[in-house]
Parts: sequence; structure tokens; C-alpha cells
Amino acid sequence: MRTAVVLGTRPEIIKMSPVIRALEASKSDFFVVHTGQHYSYDLDRVFFEELGLKAPLRNLGAGSGSHAEETAKMLVGLEAALVEGGASGVLVEGDTNTVLAGALAASKMGLQVGHVEAGLRSRDRRMPEELNRVVTDHVSDILFAPTTVARDNLLAEGVERARVKVTGNTVVDAVKQNVELAERSPRVKALDGVGGGFILATIHRQENVDDKKVLSRIIAGVEMVSKKTGFVVIFPAHPRTRKAMLRFGVSPDPLLVRVADPVGYLAFLKLEREAEAVLTDSGGVQEETCVLGTPCVTLRDNTERPETVEVGANVVAGTTPVGIVKSAERMLAGKRKWRNPFGDGRAGEKIVREWRRRVE
Repeated sequence: MRTAVVLGTRPEIIKMSPVIRALEASKSDFFVVHTGQHYSYDLDRVFFEELGLKAPLRNLGAGSGSHAEETAKMLVGLEAALVEGGASGVLVEGDTNTVLAGALAASKMGLQVGHVEAGLRSRDRRMPEELNRVVTDHVSDILFAPTTVARDNLLAEGVERARVKVTGNTVVDAVKQNVELAERSPRVKALDGVGGGFILATIHRQENVDDKKVLSRIIAGVEMVSKKTGFVVIFPAHPRTRKAMLRFGVSPDPLLVRVADPVGYLAFLKLEREAEAVLTDSGGVQEETCVLGTPCVTLRDNTERPETVEVGANVVAGTTPVGIVKSAERMLAGKRKWRNPFGDGRAGEKIVREWRRRVE
């Protein structure tokens, strides 16, 4: 059995790192293929370096483009890479075009497919990520659900119970394995001169960034949070978001919101841990802040991580300035203590053990 680990974005590198380490520890035969969906140093190679991961066997260099262009390039490149590497099974994680392409290419080649973080649902088909995760789940052979909520989503869609294994979320493994290292990470330059606390913000989702009206509302809401709370907002901006802000002529007040370049995983983990609260549209950040004990405000109308809301770690604010401010004030006033719903930090081991049991 030779396993191909297919990844292509920052969150996938982080969340698959515990799986890769578990594959190494178990002396499994595997290799990594990177699609190149994230290709800047700040969103890609720096994470391999910080996490101590070997470079991928192949980088397909798929780059950016429309969803059709990206996925088509990945399908062609992945088929060749999987043949070249002699893969007999493929592991993918999450809900990106990389995940969809990896699962489709492998399943059409008759290879075993394992989907890490299976069963998440936002119920919003306007999100490309929702379509990706649904299709991936239904072509995968083994579905590694992070929670019982995710498992129940799969069962409700007719997935056979025998194909589903609840493992916990690898985000807990990644945070636990790296939080102490993150504390020794250099201070982010954007924090220079910031006295007292700060709020962290991330915005990158297509439905938020590619619509001028929505993006303008969110930026206005983030500014209002700074005014109301007195905390400076640190905003490491994704390249996609920077391009949209420039295209639409939308820019926050620099006295309230400090726009910064993307930072490495360890530096970002440190920012999440030290922030008074985090404003985000990222699913992974909702999970990380929940594990770290930092209040989270989700800048969307829904979430595929309802467990974070149920335990009191997160609130879904929508994208209106009033909703964002009210939600931020509510989370800042609450207690920073809740139950972690994502497992014990051994998800990577459980995934690899189950994967090997079923496919070898």
C-alpha cells in the first residue's frame, strides 16, 4: 500500500501535518503531492519549513484561475503524479478545489480515497467549499469525521455507517504540537507601537471578498469594532483580499485597522492566542481559536463548525456592521472558557491507524 497525501493550501498543510507525522511514525509508505493552489512563499513554503515537513515529491503548479481552470489543471496533473508515484490510496483534507480534484482523480483511477475532516456542512450551496466537501464525501471510501455532528450529517445523506470513523479534528493535534514553538516566534511587525490588547481579523472567502458591497460592509464593521472597543485591529490580508480591496477602492482607516502581509503559521498561532478576540470568515480559524480559548466572531451568515457556537467559543455575526459590532461586544464580554469539542489531540494517529487497517 502506497499512500499519496494530496494538499494545496495553507490550511491543508497545517491540518495534514499531524497525519504526515503519524504516517512517518508508523513507517508507512507515502509521498506528498502539492497542487500549487496556494503558491506564494507566505501561504505555502513557509509552512513546510516551520512545521519541519519534507518538501512534496511533486508540486503541480496549478496556480490560480477560475474554479474550472484550477480543477482541470489539478485533475490532469494529479493523474500523472499518482501514476508516477505508484499510489494505491489517496488522503485529502477539507473542502478546497485541491480536495475535490484529489478525490475525483483517485476515485476514477480506482484508488482508495480517505477524506479527512469529512461531514462538515454549512447548508449554503452558494459556497464553492460546500459543493467541494459534499462531492468529496460521496466519492470517498473512508470518511474521517471530526465530530459526531459531522458523522450524523453523513449518515443523514445516506453514507453507510461502516465507511465513517469519528477521529477528532487534526487542528487540535496541530495546535498542541506547535503552540509552545509559536510562543518563541518573533513579534509581528504590525504590532509595533500597539499598547495593550488587539483584535485579529482575517477575510478571504469568495462570497465576502468578490462582492464590493459585502466587502465594504465587513470593513466598515471591523472599523466600528475598533472604535467601540478601543482595540487596534491587526489584519493580515490574504493576496485575494488585497487585490479586491485595490480593485474596489476599499481600504480601512489605518488608525483603526492595520493591514499587514500574511504571516507564517507559528506567528499567526501566537496572534490568535494573544488577541482579545478574532474576527474571521475562515473555518480553520474558528477551530483554532476554540482550541486556544480566544473568542471568535464569524463574518458569515452560517458556519460548518456549529460545535464552536454550541460551546460558546464562537458567534455567527453575518456581514452587516451592526451585527459584527454587537457580536464582538458579546464575545468580549463573555468568559474565555469552554469545552473543546474537537478531540484529544490524537486525531492524526487515529486516522492513520484506521486508514492502514482498512486498506492494507
